[in-house]
Amino acid sequence: MQIQLTGRHVDITDPIREFIDTKFARLANHCDDITSAHVILSVEKGRHRAEAKLHIPGNDIFADSIEKDMYAALDLLLDKLDRQLIKHKEKAKNHHSSKPELAEADDE
Repeated sequence: MQIQLTGRHVDITDPIREFIDTKFARLANHCDDITSAHVILSVEKGRHRAEAKLHIPGNDIFADSIEKDMYAALDLLLDKLDRQLIKHKEKAKNHHSSKPELAEADDE
């Protein structure tokens, strides 16, 4: 997975870059189809904002979060992306492959 980082009014330091790489590796464990990710970090009026857009075949997933701390914003962002990936993966399953079991009626 290719991760592109953009910083608006904030410098992206090596610890932040390593934090993002390790957390996005967790997302790659859930879904192997992630082709690329674009992460935007910004700071405005003391609010740290993290946004991310994941490209997967057939869909793009977007999430953002605002917190007082950049690491907290990134944690919340990754939790949101994780939930969306799991939901997308469940929708992608073929639910019609198994035959429904017929309920047996009592002959009374």
